[in-house]
Amino acid sequence: MGKIKGKIVAVCRSEKKGIVKKEIAEGLLIEDFGLEKDAHSGKWHRQISLLGVESINKMKGKGFKIKHGDFAENLTVEGIVLYQLLLGTKLKVGENVLLEVTQIGKECHQGCEIRKKIGDCVMPREGIFT
Repeated sequence: MGKIKGKIVAVCRSEKKGIVKKEIAEGLLIEDFGLEKDAHSGKWHRQISLLGVESINKMKGKGFKIKHGDFAENLTVEGIVLYQLLLGTKLKVGENVLLEVTQIGKECHQGCEIRKKIGDCVMPREGIFT
């Protein structure tokens, strides 16, 4: 797969797991850790979560009132169909950050706040992790 350009439209984080993330003006990505001050950061294979703005818009099109971070994604991206990327795909963020896709989709846990709120969560189908 050649180079594809995307754009980060939102950076979100939460201090606890199992809740929606809040959009922040900017964030610091720490090597082999994830997004500074985010509950999901750490030394594991899902340090940063990404979701396409197109996925969020799909849910909005179904009548759901949602915003960036509601699906607990750290980075909301436009211009790339994230869930079609292959494991191991490298994503360059800015000048100095290189992310590697480590997981596509996930199992939604029982306490998923957005699933409780609207009855569905797009992250298990269309979210990716680096």
